[in-house]
Amino acid sequence: CCLWSVVLLAALLLQGDNAQAIQEHLVFTIIQISSFVNQSWVQHRGSGWLGDMQTHGWDTDSGTIIFLHTWSKGNFSDEELLDLELLFRVYLIGLTREAQEYVSQLHFTYPFEIQVVGGCELRSSDFSKGFLRSAYEGSDFVTFQNMSLVPSPGADSKAQSVCYLINQYEGIKEIVYRLITNTCPRFVLGLFDAAKVDYKRQVRPEAWLSTGPAPGPGRLRLVCHVSGFHPKPVQVTWMRGEQEQQGTQRGDILPHADGTWYLRVTLDVAAREAAGLSCRVKHSSLGGQDIVLYWGHHVPMYLILLAVTVPLVLLIVLALWFRKRCSYQDIP
Repeated sequence: CCLWSVVLLAALLLQGDNAQAIQEHLVFTIIQISSFVNQSWVQHRGSGWLGDMQTHGWDTDSGTIIFLHTWSKGNFSDEELLDLELLFRVYLIGLTREAQEYVSQLHFTYPFEIQVVGGCELRSSDFSKGFLRSAYEGSDFVTFQNMSLVPSPGADSKAQSVCYLINQYEGIKEIVYRLITNTCPRFVLGLFDAAKVDYKRQVRPEAWLSTGPAPGPGRLRLVCHVSGFHPKPVQVTWMRGEQEQQGTQRGDILPHADGTWYLRVTLDVAAREAAGLSCRVKHSSLGGQDIVLYWGHHVPMYLILLAVTVPLVLLIVLALWFRKRCSYQDIP
């Protein structure tokens, strides 16, 4: 009870007015992954995201927030951020203790993993919506609705037991409500205002074609690579004329260290049908001028490698030959 009283005090310190107007659709999400390996070993990982951009991490060893950008503090003061750190730190301590104490009663079996997603969504100056939901071993488990924790649809009896246990703590429910309906919207407004340059930046993608491992005799795997684009939404399709090709396989959009993204889209076809195919890339940074790469016009990767390596090898051979010749001439 003392621990949660400290948490409640920290949360109350973060009250404020959410009167700032916005014109953007903003979503801020905190992701927590807690791995309970056994009774004495628990690992907590955390991250914060403004839309698709990661803004924060969590240092497990020190129990502190990691600010990934110069603007990641938004307009919150250092004192407010220290209060939030305390809040999260005590929450993780409390979660660990409660889970270890009730693991048998709740019929959890080591090892197990809990995922928590919480945050808020802002669509206009008069609309904000907080959310908090949890998964157990990757399946929807419980969600926060109307100031109470309720089982997710399809969840088993474990979810009922967890909800019954936590709903007894009025202070915890009050904290959650304040965080997702008050603290989160205030923080997001300041964060977005500070992050506008990065959040709204437009970076044109680079695109190229290659082949992947052959899917079978007489067949080709065509690969369209799109890299270095921002923001994340992008449309990449294999086309024949204006006809989108069925069987296109889209990979995951993966992040680069500089905050841009990479995607590869593949298509398996008979080798004789590859001619005339093209890869079309649509992205907001292109201003409506799509990138279109035609398969018949691409340069195979092995030819690019040959073009680079052959001259390099010749230069090395010539350098060695001249060096050897000069050494012979120096001999009296």
